[in-house]
Amino acid sequence: MTLGDILDPSTIVIDLKAANRWEAIDELIDCLVRAGKIQPQHRDSIVGVVRKRESSMSTGIGYGIGIPHASTDLIQDVVGALGRSSKGIDFDALDNQPVTLVMLFLVPQGQFQKHLHTLADIAKLLHRKEFRQALEQAPDAESMFAVIKQNAASK
Repeated sequence: MTLGDILDPSTIVIDLKAANRWEAIDELIDCLVRAGKIQPQHRDSIVGVVRKRESSMSTGIGYGIGIPHASTDLIQDVVGALGRSSKGIDFDALDNQPVTLVMLFLVPQGQFQKHLHTLADIAKLLHRKEFRQALEQAPDAESMFAVIKQNAASK
């Protein structure tokens, strides 16, 4: 499963309003609800699971990247949302730098291998400087998604 399989233009937020990681998580989960990937009645439970995971250790991995993630039994398939921040978000990142790209994903409960592989694939892709720059320069969600599809296929 690639990043291109998890995302589509409806799950990309081109201008996150969030000032911190908690607001970014809320904003991206709201995006998944709007896109029909999460049931509205499950929103608060899913926010709680992601926040609990994020509280144990920040997923700000450096290079301006945050990858909040969690497992939940409230979804059937891996789902995700990508957000871009022009001003940067305080994510308590490993390198203490603001985060400009936040990739939130959720994996169905009990699919530990899929969870690890998805996390590894996303991290590997986002560690590529040219890929991050292309995402940061894309004018809209469709262009960002095109960059993702092109790069996910060529990893």
